[in-house]
Amino acid sequence: MADNEIFAAPANMTPAFFDENNAKRDLPEGACVTRFAPSPTGYMHVGNLRTALYTYLTARHSDGVFILRIEDTDQGRKVEGATDVIFKTLTETGLTWDEGPDKPGKVGPYVQSERMGIFKAWAEKLVAEGKAYYCFCTEERLEKMREDQIASGMAVGTYDRHCRNLSKEEIEENLKNGVPYVIRQKMPLEGKTGFDDLIYGHIEVDNRELEDQVLLKSDGMPTYNFANVIDDHLMGITHVLRGNEYLSSTPKYNLLYEAFGWTPPTYIHCPPVMKDAHQKLSKRNGDASYQDLVAKGYLSEAVLNYLLLLGWSPEGEKEIFSLQEMIEQWDPARISRSPAIFDPLKLRHINFEYIKALSPEAFLAKAKPVIGEATLAKIRDLPLLCKNLQPRTEVLGEIPEQITFIDALPEYDTELFCNKKMKTDPATAKEALAILRPILETVEPWTPDAIFAACAEKAAQLEKKNGWLLYPLGIALAGTRSTPGGGTDLAVILGREETLARIDKALEMLA
Repeated sequence: MADNEIFAAPANMTPAFFDENNAKRDLPEGACVTRFAPSPTGYMHVGNLRTALYTYLTARHSDGVFILRIEDTDQGRKVEGATDVIFKTLTETGLTWDEGPDKPGKVGPYVQSERMGIFKAWAEKLVAEGKAYYCFCTEERLEKMREDQIASGMAVGTYDRHCRNLSKEEIEENLKNGVPYVIRQKMPLEGKTGFDDLIYGHIEVDNRELEDQVLLKSDGMPTYNFANVIDDHLMGITHVLRGNEYLSSTPKYNLLYEAFGWTPPTYIHCPPVMKDAHQKLSKRNGDASYQDLVAKGYLSEAVLNYLLLLGWSPEGEKEIFSLQEMIEQWDPARISRSPAIFDPLKLRHINFEYIKALSPEAFLAKAKPVIGEATLAKIRDLPLLCKNLQPRTEVLGEIPEQITFIDALPEYDTELFCNKKMKTDPATAKEALAILRPILETVEPWTPDAIFAACAEKAAQLEKKNGWLLYPLGIALAGTRSTPGGGTDLAVILGREETLARIDKALEMLA
């Protein structure tokens, strides 16, 4: 459209973009169409992932449609590779989408920067209908306006509507001369604008408090608010879930819906995720992202389960939910109004429950990359090690510190051999290890059961408890009381040769 066609309806609307029938879907009654629309500006913050989860569950519980839309119009904040992070995170957590950049539907494109032909036409439509206007104010004028507002004690930054009532001739002259402009919406000057939110109820604002918001910037890019409304309508979004920081902007959204004669979606605003009572979680402040949590050894399923409960309460006492159970149990009305405080201990507890529930094979597969190649080369029975690690591992990333003794026996004090219950001390440990060594040289097969049986037989001959022999063995092999398994398991994990070498070292220390 030519800039001087001020009062003409847009003539170049591309049907693929503007046919509103594209958004009509053959869905069951009550089905919700939701969208997760992240900006590719870095890592996936846990608050963003929680929004994605709640949005996904709202669609799936109602047999509806879940759309992924990438909002990348703020090119200055765009981070290379961030879109891939979004895809990877949603895929890892099982939040599969029905339509998106890689799953085209009738309402695409699903990347906002590829929809640029849409927004100017709709903004010009509002201008043609007298619901929006060209604003030619320069940055210098706006800065002077802000300075005057500060000097007079007025609200700073509220546009003074200087260009709202320019004559047709003034507008045409500015456009003819190529004067830069933005397009602003004409907000009502009196009355109230209200909306209903599923969580916070009915909210109203005085229209006099609303600025004539910018719809289209001087570079032709749409503002966030404007692009959201256009895209949500053309994609047939029925339910919008987002953080409650958007509550104050929602009247502006609704006035846009009203200006176009469209029905607004159902709004569900979620409480923020807080670091504590006063601070929001923020990557900028070093708070964990989803990627950070996974790197530390939290399971994707556990993180998702924890985020479900971070601001939402199920019926009953159950806390561990599969994704399918989340879908079945989901009721957005049970989202809390109160801020949700991120509790690392609660996350650890849930992660521990998921780790305990893994099959031995699944735990081994997850533990193996964490252990590292150098240590793996020294382990003679990985399944046995993992069997002992699984019930004592809350977070996978803590496995290496539990098995540092495998790489090298730490320096340790011989007082570790003292155990009142086992009636052992350095002197008895020396005696026990000297007895054990020839037994361990010949025992066959080299299995925990065979080693235990041989040790138990010798203890019975000596009229001692089994622990009198086995407790010193564990200390000699690990150099610490805290070990993943007792002495017989450690011997098999380390292998016969290393076991005998560590017993010899202990005997030297005890001599």
